[in-house]
This record gives sequence, structure tokens and C-alpha cells, in this order.
Amino acid sequence: MIIKFEAAIYNQQVLDAMKEGEHHKNLDDNWADTHYFDVFAETLEEAWTKTKRKYRRDHGFVIKAIEQVE
Repeated sequence: MIIKFEAAIYNQQVLDAMKEGEHHKNLDDNWADTHYFDVFAETLEEAWTKTKRKYRRDHGFVIKAIEQVE
């Protein structure tokens, strides 16, 4: 059964650049704030795996949380 989850994500590289008065070369400044995305998966573990694959840590993304949505 597919379950709907919500992921809370921001980008640390954008946040760090803004703290220095600069801008990230590829991402909008709004990535310094948390974004919320729906993730559809069969388990919470699968939701984490899918989200980590799309929003990679080595690109500065931080996944704050993933929670099931009713």
C-alpha cells in the first residue's frame, strides 16, 4: 500500500552563502528556508531513501524530517 509522507528540506549551502551576503550559484535564496514536499512510498524507510536520492547531502540538502500524512 502506498502511503503519503511529507518531507521537510532546506539547503545548507544556500543558507551559508546568504549568511556571507552572497547567493548560491545554482539555487534560489528561498532554499535557505524549509520546503515541504509530498513523498509517496510503502514505508517510512522507503520515503527516506527516495528523498535522499533526490535531495542529496553532497549538494547541500538537509532533510529535517519525514512524517506520514493522513
